[in-house]
Amino acid sequence: MKRIWHGLLVVLLFAGVILAGCGAPPATSPPSAGGTESPQPQTTAPTTAPQQPATATQPPAAAPATEKTVIIGFTASLTGKLNVESTRQTNGLKLWMDQVNKAGGLKLADGTVVRFEAKFYDDESSKDRVQELYTKLVNDDKADFLISPYSSGLADASAVIAEQYERIMITTGAASEGTYQKGYTLVYQTYTPAGRYLTGAVDMLASLDPNAKRIAIVHENDKFSTDVVAALEKYAVAQGFEVVLKEGYDSGTTDFAPIINKIPANVDAIMGGGHFADGQQFSKAIYSKNLPIKFIALLVAPPEPTFAEIGDAAFGIVGPSQWEPLAAFTPDYGPTGAEFIEAYRAAYNEEPSYHAAGGYVAGLILQRAIETAGTLDTQAVKAALDSMDMTTFFGRIKFDTSPESHGLQIGHSMVYIQWQRDASGALTKQVVWPKEGKTADPVYPIR
Repeated sequence: MKRIWHGLLVVLLFAGVILAGCGAPPATSPPSAGGTESPQPQTTAPTTAPQQPATATQPPAAAPATEKTVIIGFTASLTGKLNVESTRQTNGLKLWMDQVNKAGGLKLADGTVVRFEAKFYDDESSKDRVQELYTKLVNDDKADFLISPYSSGLADASAVIAEQYERIMITTGAASEGTYQKGYTLVYQTYTPAGRYLTGAVDMLASLDPNAKRIAIVHENDKFSTDVVAALEKYAVAQGFEVVLKEGYDSGTTDFAPIINKIPANVDAIMGGGHFADGQQFSKAIYSKNLPIKFIALLVAPPEPTFAEIGDAAFGIVGPSQWEPLAAFTPDYGPTGAEFIEAYRAAYNEEPSYHAAGGYVAGLILQRAIETAGTLDTQAVKAALDSMDMTTFFGRIKFDTSPESHGLQIGHSMVYIQWQRDASGALTKQVVWPKEGKTADPVYPIR
């Protein structure tokens, strides 16, 4: 009888071993990350049961991170009169994008890793094609977020498409206030608004010479320049100056002699301008006429490093700048100015202008908003932009959230540069205003 019971016990133990070998693996062993092949199930029982399951000492492997490519859509002036400024703006934006992607992308709250891809077209420096191209970016290219073209006119044309298709747009290279006074809720400005571009030049002139009261305003007849000089004239008159001439010229003008002949001989200052090409030509024309002007402040062109290519005609010219390499802001987000300059030089073998810095910072603004939101949801990113108040190497960034001017930049301020000569006689840029940020005293009078 004992032998029978003993035999039954052996049979039961043997059956238990077989059943254990055919059972499911422990629930603590998830598939390994990285897409490795799953192990094949055992078909026979192990000859010796392990003392401890092999997976018991291993932590569960993390699931593979979900990756998403986010399309950043924009147009650039690869051709046309805005090519210089637009190219540098695009360079800055691409540098930001390359750095983010190289660093591994952005991680959202749900663990999704976001990488960015640029999709852009040549707008030919003409707003006639901008709305068509931005519609294509949204509908055909499925752009998730939009960056504006360079210039206020082109940005204004593109903003209506962003709002219509409910895409957040960060504008850069676009300073006119009017775009942000149309009831849009998804368009956000990087630049200091146009109304404050040349008012600082009036303050500087007043501090240099209390007796200088006569100003001639000469400007390009485009949206941006017209907005700037309208605010300039109003401010100058309020400060006790007399505007003795206000003359506009068509975009693309190269012969400024007819306008210069209208400038009264006893004018103290010339202010205005437009964009790069006309700013260079206008400065050369003033110099060639040998006008005894004490102070000249022009838009856009003077801060560009290549402005000095006109030689002596560049000396003494003042220009408002959204940013300068000499500016020493202490950022609480993003790279320092020195780090940005080093990276830009390495990527493009040239000095960055404020247009390049503006392109880069447009990307930083979007990056910070996505990180704060933790999602790509439009309304969540909008809320992050509405509450944003940060300092980058470019300066402070904060947006108006009122219904009347939603998205208008209210945190950033201009600096003013002047082309001077260093000890060797070479032309060099110096920050001359405001006083607390200057690197040199202004040269005055310049003629």
